[in-house]
Amino acid sequence: MAEFDDERIASLKQRRKTVILDRFLTFTGLALAGAAAFFPWYVFFNEDKFGINVAASGNSRDLPDWPARNVFSVSPLAMVNKNEGDKKASPIDPLTTATVSDLGKERNGKPLLEDQPFPGRSSFRLLHVSNGRALIEDPSGMYMVRIGSILPDESRLAALEQRDGKWVIVTSKGDTYQNN
Repeated sequence: MAEFDDERIASLKQRRKTVILDRFLTFTGLALAGAAAFFPWYVFFNEDKFGINVAASGNSRDLPDWPARNVFSVSPLAMVNKNEGDKKASPIDPLTTATVSDLGKERNGKPLLEDQPFPGRSSFRLLHVSNGRALIEDPSGMYMVRIGSILPDESRLAALEQRDGKWVIVTSKGDTYQNN
């Protein structure tokens, strides 16, 4: 055998590997193309497996008659340690929370008056009503409320009504707020 015969045999083996690899890649590509063409039809004929289930809704629903929960914002510093039951509670709060005004004291024979009046009614607006709940907004943020919830003006939500095609919330003070 000559030296070039070894090169020819190695070349034929390499060529066979290339042909087998090409056939494998061709078959794989055709199988993927067939699956891609068939899958939309499978989804079309089996939409119960792939469809989106939309919950039925109406303009009104019966609400449960338990009272609304109060919303609390408690800092971790104000939480009670249940492990210290034997210690007596101190009548003085060690946490400084505010400053004491000089209101009621006299300076130069005149009583001091409060410089800043108490804020008026907190204004808020109705954004959206859905499923017996209302989304309201005031300068400090947005809140989800329902009948019985405390509102920013310190009244309670008495009713959610639809008047002339627009939602209205009625407070316990008798005020009404309409969404725009």
